[in-house]
Amino acid sequence: MKLALAIAMVALTACNSQQADRAVPPATSDLSVSSASSDPSAPSALPVMTVYKSPTCGCCKSWVDAVKAAGFTVEVHDVDDVTPIKEDAGVPADKRSCHTAIIDGYAIEGHVPPATIKKFLAEHPKAAGLAVPGMPAGSPGMEMPGQQPDHFDVIAFQANGSSSVYESH
Repeated sequence: MKLALAIAMVALTACNSQQADRAVPPATSDLSVSSASSDPSAPSALPVMTVYKSPTCGCCKSWVDAVKAAGFTVEVHDVDDVTPIKEDAGVPADKRSCHTAIIDGYAIEGHVPPATIKKFLAEHPKAAGLAVPGMPAGSPGMEMPGQQPDHFDVIAFQANGSSSVYESH
C-alpha cells in the first residue's frame, strides 16, 4: 500500500509540474486513461477518476457513488492520510475537504457536483482543479433528508494558489 501511494505521489508531482505550464490538459495522463467506453466514436467519453479518501469516511463513499451514477469510472484508494495527495495536487490549504480526486490532470477536491466536473473537463481551463471547501450540507455525498441544503461555491484554483468562484449552488 505504501509503495502504491509513493508511486501515485510521484505521478501527481510530475503531472503538477507539467500542468503549471499548459493551457490545455492532455487527453490522458499517467493517472487518467480513456473511459470505460470502448466505443471510440462515443462523443462524451470520460477519463477515469482516481479518488483518495479515508477508509472510514461515509460521505466520501456517497460522493463516489454519485460520480459513478453520473457516468464516471472511478478507482478508489483508501489511504490513512490524504494530506500528501492534496499537497502534491496543489490544493490550497483553505480549499481542502475530506477527499481528493485526480482526473485528466486536474485535482477535484471535496464534494464537487458531477455535472460541474463534466462541464469543467469539457472546457479544459487553465487551472489546477476544482474544490468545494469543507463539507456543505446538500452537496453531493452530503445530502441530509429533511435539512435545507447550504449554499456553496465551487472554486477553481490555480497552481500558484489563486482562486475564483467557478459555480455557485
